[in-house]
Amino acid sequence: MAEPVALVTGASRGIGKRLCVDLARAGYDVVCAARSSEDRPGKLPGTIEETARLVREEGRRALPVALDVRDEEAVAELADRVYAEWSRCDLLVNNAALAPPKPALEDSTKRWRTGVDVNLNGPFYMIYYFAPRMIEAGGGRVLNISSGVSQSPEFGRAGYMTSKAALEAMTRALGHDLSGKVAVNCVQLEVAVWTEGFAATLPADTPIPFEDAVIMSDAVLWFARQPLELTGKVMTIAELREMGAVRPVTPAKRGQG
Repeated sequence: MAEPVALVTGASRGIGKRLCVDLARAGYDVVCAARSSEDRPGKLPGTIEETARLVREEGRRALPVALDVRDEEAVAELADRVYAEWSRCDLLVNNAALAPPKPALEDSTKRWRTGVDVNLNGPFYMIYYFAPRMIEAGGGRVLNISSGVSQSPEFGRAGYMTSKAALEAMTRALGHDLSGKVAVNCVQLEVAVWTEGFAATLPADTPIPFEDAVIMSDAVLWFARQPLELTGKVMTIAELREMGAVRPVTPAKRGQG
């Protein structure tokens, strides 16, 4: 039997990069998808090729793919490529996200649309093109990554809050629509996690009240092991930790992401 395949968006750094490595350690071959590549690096450290090398070091296959989740045609082409080359996708993790830096009414409407496209439309495109193929193969699992900010207007970024709240609503709706065929669930990350993004933007002497990104791997792998009947759920790290699905508080160390 072929090894299971996972696809992670936002895989060039941070939580997505850590997910790819930990999924490889758990026995998955991994499609590492993100915009930042060696040909077109981003402003922050990390590329899909770097993540793919780490996956291969764990003894698993890796497919680095430059992808902008806002591009529906590119997402459709990715689905074709994954199934043509690897014949399956068992787990889809919609991790790519964008948090516009300004309050919505002080920013451009273009940035509002960009945030909605990345945080909501992108995950929808991924599910739209991958779920039917998962169904044909006998089932699959989708994990959407949300944020505690979806419940926190005081965060001051209406676009991010709105799109993440909508992502959670979409999780419940598509979880219902695909019940028994593809499990669609969501992890609401309500604690701060240390990533390359934080490392690149905070002063060197900033205290680190962040947790290790490994807690997200715990959460994703727990959902991946549940029966298809568990679907349409939005669960926080605290809830998963109370159930024993996520390890206790794990303070991050500098250099982790």
